[in-house]
Amino acid sequence: TLNIMRKITFAEAINEAILTAMKESKDVITYGLGVPDPKGVFGTTLGLYEEFGKARVFDTPTSENAMTGIGIGAAINGLRPIMVHQRVDFFLLALDQLINNAAKWNFMFGGASKVPITIRLIVGHGWGQGPTHSQNLQSLFSQIPGLKVVIPTSAYDAKGLLLESIFDDDPVIFLEHRWLYGLESNVPNSSYRIPIGKANLVNEGSDLTIVALSYMTIEAIQAIKELEKIGVNCDLIDLRSTSPLDFELIRKSVKKTGKLIAVDSSSKSFSVASEIIADCAIESYNYLQKPPRRIALEDAPAPTSFGLTNSYYNGALEIYNEAISLLGIKEENTGSKFIKEKPHDIPGEWFKGPF
Repeated sequence: TLNIMRKITFAEAINEAILTAMKESKDVITYGLGVPDPKGVFGTTLGLYEEFGKARVFDTPTSENAMTGIGIGAAINGLRPIMVHQRVDFFLLALDQLINNAAKWNFMFGGASKVPITIRLIVGHGWGQGPTHSQNLQSLFSQIPGLKVVIPTSAYDAKGLLLESIFDDDPVIFLEHRWLYGLESNVPNSSYRIPIGKANLVNEGSDLTIVALSYMTIEAIQAIKELEKIGVNCDLIDLRSTSPLDFELIRKSVKKTGKLIAVDSSSKSFSVASEIIADCAIESYNYLQKPPRRIALEDAPAPTSFGLTNSYYNGALEIYNEAISLLGIKEENTGSKFIKEKPHDIPGEWFKGPF
């Protein structure tokens, strides 16, 4: 098959990765909440049931702990399950299975028994979803030894990282931000894999290092475009995964720029951004010209109302302002560079749900 690059969406890339994996190995199954649904979980599971049938593609009752335990058992016995819980919030009911079984199993059996399960979870906010449906829990999962945590940004990365996750012998938490599903990028039609734990240098510059993840990388790209207009050039690192975390690339960049802003989509305290800054303070201290900074959410549950969410979430404006503050550039920025059509809690007109 010719390796043809074409532009597809993040959702189509996820769908293509699952289809490819299931064709490559009969051990791959896909199941979970809404998998055979007509909307196919933002379109990511469309056509799979028709292609592979009910033995390999199926829905489950809404019993999160049970469906996770079944997946772990299937993985231990030789299958490679892809399990869909949709919202990350739903999956909290299955943390016992994840932490005490999936994450520890390989260690407890001295490496003789693997748990190659991939758990797809949707993160992010919008549509007034509020405290229990807007959580970004990558730092929670990343704190658990034995788990890998993958969080792609582009359609290209989504396909390559999902294929790598499915055929990895460790349990993988695969986090998808709902605002990325409509994002397009060039993706090969062939099978390819991106190693877990290798971040992506999205933009190169010598003035400042910005480290971001998932949808916040998209906001950082917008901020960097405006910073270039005033002569500021940034390294932008998209993490791709938070466990393992590519400290090597971050240290290399900080050695060059001497300045760091870590951008996260979760609460500030005990966040991935905090861990990056801690490593920077320990390993790159001699290269730092300014104290590192982080941009993350306040340590409060996500609000529901339009008025409160407008002040709660960060974006390109906050990244831009933090950058010029760190660099000591005096500029009165009214935010006119980043005016956005209301409502602010969706990324664009293309976003039509589901909730």
